[in-house]
Amino acid sequence: MPKIKSNRGAAKRFQKCTSGGFKRGQSHRRHILTKKSTKRKRQLRRPMKLHAADVKSATKLLPYG
Repeated sequence: MPKIKSNRGAAKRFQKCTSGGFKRGQSHRRHILTKKSTKRKRQLRRPMKLHAADVKSATKLLPYG
């Protein structure tokens, strides 16, 4: 059996957590930052966990973590 290829778009967006979930970056941090408060921009830096409903599909896209 050949190896399964990882989806490269998903590999750039998600990282596997030790708990079995996935870590992801937050949106709204790319442009139009002048009108956003410093507090809001600082809080958007923190990584978030992928929602439990999306973990199954992310596991299919990234079979090897």
